[in-house]
Amino acid sequence: MTSRLLAVTAAASLLALSACGQNPGASAAAGETVTVEHAQGSTEVPANPETVYTFDLGALDTLDALGVEVDGVPQAVMPESLAKYGEDSVTKIGSMKEPDFEAISEGAPDLIIISGRTAEAYPELSKIAPTIDVSVDMANPLESFKENTETLAGIFGKEAEADKKLAAIDTRIEETKASAADAGSGLIVMTSGGELTAYGAGSRFGLVHDVLGVKTAADVKSEGTHGEAISFEYIAEKNPAHLFVIDRDAATGEAGQAASAVLDNELVNGTDAAKNDRITYLDSSSWYLVGYGLNNVDAMIGAVQEAVAA
Repeated sequence: MTSRLLAVTAAASLLALSACGQNPGASAAAGETVTVEHAQGSTEVPANPETVYTFDLGALDTLDALGVEVDGVPQAVMPESLAKYGEDSVTKIGSMKEPDFEAISEGAPDLIIISGRTAEAYPELSKIAPTIDVSVDMANPLESFKENTETLAGIFGKEAEADKKLAAIDTRIEETKASAADAGSGLIVMTSGGELTAYGAGSRFGLVHDVLGVKTAADVKSEGTHGEAISFEYIAEKNPAHLFVIDRDAATGEAGQAASAVLDNELVNGTDAAKNDRITYLDSSSWYLVGYGLNNVDAMIGAVQEAVAA
């Protein structure tokens, strides 16, 4: 897998990466910049930028895992692993969908990181500071996640740390796939306002099926980030061996009935998943808000591994 980084010296001479994916970010000198190829083009950013703002919580998780300080984040319900970024001492730069351009401009960041939820703000944010879009390609999520990780690691000279963590993730993936092979089918369900949506292979939560090998209990139809609206009867009909549940209300801090209460009915309780105590309530903030971050992906895989190994 080749990196998407090019190092640029202060004299503006380009250092091309070798075919093996060598990344010169670790030896970045003062005044050097890094050219990043990302979802919305190519952006030159300073190597080891001092002030970093990110709207993407996956990128926040990755940088935190690599020991990189992040100075500005959106106002959001942070998982326990990122709770420190919810403190008042960390600059708040808007919501996950609506940047506070004035606050961002006042903070004078050296780098702004965005993804799908704030993708449309890219032109305006780019006027304030170098901006990169690390949206994950859901058609190939694992490879895309790894490329984003390598990109961020290269900017900050953290390649060795990233490689070690990615190797550990690969090992856990293989272990989980081995357990999933004989674990039966699975269905991913999200609750929101008492309503149900299902997600399948190729979806934003397709990690369960596409990467970890859990068999699909149904051919779920979904487009973009939206799942397929389903009913309790649908769950009963598909009768999954495992039910993986995400509570959107809990993730977004909205008042609503807990997912466990929504699913506590005769139809769901009659499924193999319920009868065999194989309904797994996933960490909603981690799955719905954070997603593909270096520590978070490991935790997500761990949750599925524990479920299918039971």
